Amino acid sequence: MPKDLFSEQSKNYSKFRPHYPKELFEYIISFVDEKEKAWDCATGNGQAATALANYFETVVATDISNQQLEQAIQKYNIIYQKAPAESTPFNENEFDLITIAQAYHWLNWKNFHKEATLVAKPGAVIAAWCYFSLHTEDEKLNDLYNHFYSKIIGDYWDAERKFVDEQYQTVDFDFAPLPEKQFTTEMEWTKEQFIGYLDSWSSVQKYKKINNTSPLFLITNDLNSLWNDEETKKVSFPIALRLGRIEK
Repeated sequence: MPKDLFSEQSKNYSKFRPHYPKELFEYIISFVDEKEKAWDCATGNGQAATALANYFETVVATDISNQQLEQAIQKYNIIYQKAPAESTPFNENEFDLITIAQAYHWLNWKNFHKEATLVAKPGAVIAAWCYFSLHTEDEKLNDLYNHFYSKIIGDYWDAERKFVDEQYQTVDFDFAPLPEKQFTTEMEWTKEQFIGYLDSWSSVQKYKKINNTSPLFLITNDLNSLWNDEETKKVSFPIALRLGRIEK
């Protein structure tokens, strides 16, 4: 059964998650011949689907969470549907591009491969990517972030999180390989946005359920000493991309 780890914090997920750079989409789409229809699976709040809508006639975006879909960004050419990535109502040979943004590690790869191969057009492109290891220009803040990530809530991550830490190099991605490339997304964040991003993590929500308190309280004093309420800081995330072509 697919995991639903983000319904409860769907509003925070929608508000505080990093965006994906335009260069990422342009690189992926440079390998796509036709721009008729794309499928963004495990779409969450529709971040990737919204970007794809600028390039394709129609984007179909699916997720298993009603709460996430309720927060999704609306566009005239995006169709949102509730469905697991491994079992969809789609027709055979329907899609020119399939994308999975920040969610491939949650999928059953064998079942998804079968489904993607069925619903994709021959030669369609498939792209899965994840961002990892937030970085700032403040090394003390980086140390605090890494301590929080690995020491305070390290034991609360689901096992699949390791594939993000390993930059998707150890996932099963059994598609004809296309040249892969690493990207970076950069943003100017307030302290509120930084805290909101941490609070959107599934591991933080798991910690709250088990301990009846937020782990964020454990870093509040140190964070306040490094970041005042009016200040913005540049944050960056490297993005690892797996890219392939679906052969039939």
